[in-house]
Amino acid sequence: MEDKASLLDGSLERFTRTQALLLSVLACVGTTVIATPMLGYLDQANIVMLFLLTVLLVAVKLGRNAAILASVLSVLLFDIFFVPPRFSLAVSNIQYLVTFVVMLATALITAQLAAGLRQRAQESQCREQRTQALYQLARQLAGTLTIGQVVEIAQAFIKTQLKAQSAILLPNEAEPGLTAVSQEAALPIEMRLALVAMESGQRVRSDEISGMGYAPLYLPLRASMRIRGVLAVRFADHSAEPSDDTISLLETLASLIAVAVERLHYVEVAQATEVRMLTERLRSSILAALSHDLRTPLTALVGLADSLFLIKPALPTTALETAQALHEQAARLAGLVANLLDMARLNAGEVTLRREWQPLEEVVGASIKLLGSALAEHRIKVELPRDLPLLHFDAVLIERVFCNLLENAAKYAPAGSAIELAAREEGDTVEVSIADHGPGFPARRRDDLFKMFVRGETESGKPGTGLGLAICKAIVEVHGGRITADNRPDGGACVSFTLPKGIPPVVEEELP
Repeated sequence: MEDKASLLDGSLERFTRTQALLLSVLACVGTTVIATPMLGYLDQANIVMLFLLTVLLVAVKLGRNAAILASVLSVLLFDIFFVPPRFSLAVSNIQYLVTFVVMLATALITAQLAAGLRQRAQESQCREQRTQALYQLARQLAGTLTIGQVVEIAQAFIKTQLKAQSAILLPNEAEPGLTAVSQEAALPIEMRLALVAMESGQRVRSDEISGMGYAPLYLPLRASMRIRGVLAVRFADHSAEPSDDTISLLETLASLIAVAVERLHYVEVAQATEVRMLTERLRSSILAALSHDLRTPLTALVGLADSLFLIKPALPTTALETAQALHEQAARLAGLVANLLDMARLNAGEVTLRREWQPLEEVVGASIKLLGSALAEHRIKVELPRDLPLLHFDAVLIERVFCNLLENAAKYAPAGSAIELAAREEGDTVEVSIADHGPGFPARRRDDLFKMFVRGETESGKPGTGLGLAICKAIVEVHGGRITADNRPDGGACVSFTLPKGIPPVVEEELP
């Protein structure tokens, strides 16, 4: 692994290893030149101090390797120029050997300590620079408005700070897997490793594929809620093995990217929700205005059609048939307008429930009687348990639910078939189901059946606007229940809804 000092200090990186060693030699020679004229005035111990000072300066300025060379060279120069006999490596007194050993050991220890302090200072400076860079990166990511901006800022940071290529992979909404967003310089991605990092939430690394040009390092973008994607990184071919500090920096960067991506996701969700709310509010307002203004003329139209049957003498048969058709179409249109107005009121939250404790069978009977001719071609089977408890609900609104569901069943079920209405206790609720023997609901649209203006068959010739189930859902949920739609195993559709049982009042028996 490359020496950290050579990676951290940009100013000293301008010196090559050879230049540093040459400067170390020149420093020792210079010390010898300066100390030689002082030989008659200074003791040898003081001259040793000059060489030790030189070693210390070399260690601080040029690093550990140059300091070791200066240590050895200082001992040799001191022996040659200052220890008798001079200008030779011979030693006249054995005590000088102890001096040489102590001098060399002191010089090496001094060089090691000085180089270590220099390295730690450089590492501290590097950490400060990277912390400042991460702070600036966090500020930039906090102001991003699109995913593309996040990717551009992150890639620029990695390229500037680490001299590496990168790519950000995000989940593909259209199909399973990950997709690179604005991939830099067509960086090859090993998708299997990226998926492992995405699924496991752990860093994945494979140095074997680095030689093939692929990104070897994959870090998950782990946010507070879930993993948002994967960061792929590839260092230059001639670069050294990434250190622990570099990996830690990349993990911090991945966390910042994940937070930015998650923030943009929730901003997009909030904007879509707000637009949807405004759209629903505007649509409800328009529906309420239109339906309110149309109810009066439609009611008058139905009354005028009925009045044609009261004319004396009676109108011809063809005219009466036309009046009957006019009455039916006007009544149907009035029902649609009523549905629109009810839906607008329910969406606006302007409906006040008039709840009373009452038996369910009374509302069922009133709904079947109200539909009248609409159910004439079908057999209605009602199965209500004798011990069904009283329920707390708004009779008018629940009657609308039964009418809509029974009318839908009669509309799509074949003539002569049975429509089954049943109720049963299910925990703290009473579940009511209405089933028919018709074609059932299309599987591809089942999740959208309870939305406004959505019909089971979009091209169906049956009249309707797709509001019936939406109104039922709104009414049931206002009562604290839920409604579902499904197909029966033996054919036909089944719509079920629940109503909370609550605690009915105690009814005291009348005394005889």
